[in-house]
Amino acid sequence: MSAVPSAAPLAATVAALMPRARTELAELVSYRSVADPRQFPKSECEDAARWVAEVLETEGFQDVAVLDTPDGTQSVYGYLVGPEGAPTVLLYAHYDVQPPLDEAAWLSPPFELTERDGRWYARGAADCKGGLIMHLTALRALRAQGGVPVNVKVIVEGSEEQGTGGLERYAESHPELLTADTIVIGDTGNFRLGLPTVTATLRGMTLVEVQVSTLEGNLHSGQFGGAAPDALAALIRILDSLRDETGATTVDGLAADEAWQGLQYPEDDFRGDARVLDGVGLVGAGTIADRLWARPAVSVLGIDAPPVVGATPSVQARAGALVSLRVPPGVDAQEAAKLLAAHLEAAAPWGAHVEVTQRGSGQAFRADTSSPAYVAMADAMHAAYGTDLQVAGQGGSIPLCNTLATLYPEAEILLIGLSEPEARIHAVNESVSPEELEKLSLAEALFLQNYAASKA
Repeated sequence: MSAVPSAAPLAATVAALMPRARTELAELVSYRSVADPRQFPKSECEDAARWVAEVLETEGFQDVAVLDTPDGTQSVYGYLVGPEGAPTVLLYAHYDVQPPLDEAAWLSPPFELTERDGRWYARGAADCKGGLIMHLTALRALRAQGGVPVNVKVIVEGSEEQGTGGLERYAESHPELLTADTIVIGDTGNFRLGLPTVTATLRGMTLVEVQVSTLEGNLHSGQFGGAAPDALAALIRILDSLRDETGATTVDGLAADEAWQGLQYPEDDFRGDARVLDGVGLVGAGTIADRLWARPAVSVLGIDAPPVVGATPSVQARAGALVSLRVPPGVDAQEAAKLLAAHLEAAAPWGAHVEVTQRGSGQAFRADTSSPAYVAMADAMHAAYGTDLQVAGQGGSIPLCNTLATLYPEAEILLIGLSEPEARIHAVNESVSPEELEKLSLAEALFLQNYAASKA
């Protein structure tokens, strides 16, 4: 394989492009593109998709299209023609974001890019609007240094955070659209700020809503409490059954004893990254890496119950919860969903009625890190960062990865991105490091150069 060209010219070009990157990221994060019309108008996502399409057209992409996907959201596609005979690389990001949660807890407005202490704060700054800006910056730098040496397809998804599978189903119906020799998913992150990392595994995910009913209607707790079955109490018992005494996830029939063989995660580092309060213990058994990347993990995402303020002295007739289950590679997400539903139903006390509805899912993913593209990325990352590439897992899910691996089994899939621990994705005060954005943009540009040379 050809050596990675000198990084200096590209590094200087990427550095010069950073003000533009900041301006565009500020524009993109201003769209409140949460793909849930119950929280934000659908027009916010549509406007963000239109912004992406216009940028791709300005950059000379052909066949730019806003795709209406089966889940009611939109993804944006574009194709940039490279030299004749060059390989094709698919670049992925998503423009939809998580809800801002408690906007009052943000130190600056969540949809207004704000610089503070050397970082840029906004919802989606790292996950994953910054990923699109990373792709654009890399391509612009290459163009300024002689041209993009590969054919490039870009796909920017509009419902990744919701897990509703729109782009996966669209790709299955249009398998020719995203064909590529190599796929770069710009939606993960370095294990530590400044430590170049590719993600080798992603846990799969199933999301279920559980509803518990015990009475025809609420009852006065003084008149009926003590004998009437309380749906909220039943729900609490059901949810508690999903963890053992250590806090480890226990779903009947689901293995939870696998071990992670790669990069380890020191407990003190994890406590700091997770901001665990003093005196509070961690949950689960095994190493931190085992718990995050090799074993299932259940989370209760929300509960439907009366709030404390305004609550009345009542025995509750109904209660509900949204439950997420992450599963490691090797576990089928749909089978895990069936096991979870059966567990929730079996755990109901007092004969309480339980209804479980699946709300989302995505399969786990494992990459082949010995492939030529990974070698090219390792060289590029070393040139950009000055240190060796690390390989880690990630506890999150990117449902599209498994779809792409199934559709294009010969394609190499690499996962990089801006969501290192300090980014605090999915939480209040999400941010991105501009230095990380600059280095990863450089690394991606170098990778495309090196990959093209290896295929020549």
